[in-house]
Amino acid sequence: MTVATKFSKETYLYWYELMQLIRQFELKSEEMYKMAGKIRGFFHVYNGQEAIAAGCMTATKQEDPFITGYRDHGLGLAKGMSPNACMAELYGKATGCAKGKGGSMHFFSKEHYFFGGHGIVGAQIGTATGLAFAEKYKESGNVALGFFGDGAARQGMLHETFNLAMTWKLPVIYICENNQYAMGTSIERTSNVVDIYKLAEAYQMPSEKVDGMSPEAVHEAVARAAKRARDGEGPTLLEIKTYRYKGHSVSDPQKYRTKEEVDEYKAKDPITQVLATIKKNKYATEADIAAIDARINAVVEESVKFAEESPWPSDDELLKDVYVDQNYPFIVD
Repeated sequence: MTVATKFSKETYLYWYELMQLIRQFELKSEEMYKMAGKIRGFFHVYNGQEAIAAGCMTATKQEDPFITGYRDHGLGLAKGMSPNACMAELYGKATGCAKGKGGSMHFFSKEHYFFGGHGIVGAQIGTATGLAFAEKYKESGNVALGFFGDGAARQGMLHETFNLAMTWKLPVIYICENNQYAMGTSIERTSNVVDIYKLAEAYQMPSEKVDGMSPEAVHEAVARAAKRARDGEGPTLLEIKTYRYKGHSVSDPQKYRTKEEVDEYKAKDPITQVLATIKKNKYATEADIAAIDARINAVVEESVKFAEESPWPSDDELLKDVYVDQNYPFIVD
């Protein structure tokens, strides 16, 4: 007996495959960071938050620009960036999506409408608003999605941009991926306002709280917000409650939370939930699921091989792609 759902078999299989790709890519890249020492620098993984990427993708168009902070691998892969180019970027190789110059925090692909990972906390909130202004100016009908964490919600940039976006009715969806810890600090320790979606009320901006462990709930909320934006009604703030299974970065000892708390959220794992729906509705056989998993494993392993075999950036790349004022007096040829 199948159970009626609002979403098609194809959607559930897409969600499962995408979330598994993100999860397995992150697990492999963490392995290459910790055990192999192949990846260096700051490194933040998306494990546990995959339902946000999945639900956003099915509720938007490919041409809708996404922009986020430094926990960017999952959203970049969701937008269609090549796992090979992403892994090569983590390695700092010339074949990476930012030519090996950005690393983990600065994925970028104009081709895939993914405008970065940004390392400055909250800066992407303003840039998302600029992207939305550009889409409105061009009358493209596209909607910008700006992702940020609960810590970035405390930045002044948020208030400036909320005011401007509402005044100009810009087509933007502000998505707070609230994984409940700004680095190692809980929301309760940083603000009297613990329901971040309520910050929008000061600007009469539509807002809602969303279950971030459910791609269904994410899809529905983003679809509503996207329709308002495309209809010229302006921005929306979505506080999507989620949880990161790993620390702020992979070197974080996580002493600020208990193992029991992490296990509680792992019991709501979005991949497990989607897989249960697929099996309950007989959308795929065990052999079909195994084939998807094997295909993803092969893609991830190939990305490591590609990164390992790729060349390092050449010395003449050092000053390319960097804006230089030729009249700056301290440049020595």
